[in-house]
Amino acid sequence: MGLKIIITGTTGMVGEGVMLQCLDNPKVEKVLSISRKPNGHSHPKLEELIHADFSDLSAVENQLAGYDACYFCAGISSVGISKEEYERITYDLTLSFAKTLAKLNPKMTFTYVSGQGTDSSEKGSSHWARVKGKTENDLRKLPFKQVFAYRPGVMKPVAANSLHILSTYKYFGWTYPIGRKLFPNAFNTLAEVGDSMLKVTLKGYDKFILNGIEITETAKL
Repeated sequence: MGLKIIITGTTGMVGEGVMLQCLDNPKVEKVLSISRKPNGHSHPKLEELIHADFSDLSAVENQLAGYDACYFCAGISSVGISKEEYERITYDLTLSFAKTLAKLNPKMTFTYVSGQGTDSSEKGSSHWARVKGKTENDLRKLPFKQVFAYRPGVMKPVAANSLHILSTYKYFGWTYPIGRKLFPNAFNTLAEVGDSMLKVTLKGYDKFILNGIEITETAKL
């Protein structure tokens, strides 16, 4: 039997790219996309669960058991919203979602897409970085089989990403090869991110935090 995986954020670039890599991998049996609206994709392995409130999964709990991994790719920018709202979405909703999955799937690998610059000490001057750091730290305390925090930088879409994502990328995509060469820890492809998540789910990994270089390396395992 192949892996059964829950993915959030599939209406965004990262979640969509990770989902597409998983669907294309023969070791994956099923992908459950949980989002607030349809992601526009169909595939024999793909099931969609449309759910508005990640803080309360009680109505759909019976659909969330029996999964091997969750790739939590949902997120929001701190630009233009209050600190309280950013904390509610980034920390409260993520932890509530993860706690439900930990209860239902204690053998699960939970992977959280964080971001470069995240503050693990929770004491720095940047509010968003402290909140991300607290989210990472508290996810690690939950009773999952494995928990990983991914901190990719600039990401190159996969070829099957939505057209609006690809059209946006074309305006700055020319910088990717240069940046990759000069700053290998700050540039990844979404194919690498998805492949890395699958590899560490299957094989494990000795680090909790994966930056760009670790993502590239584990994608090749």
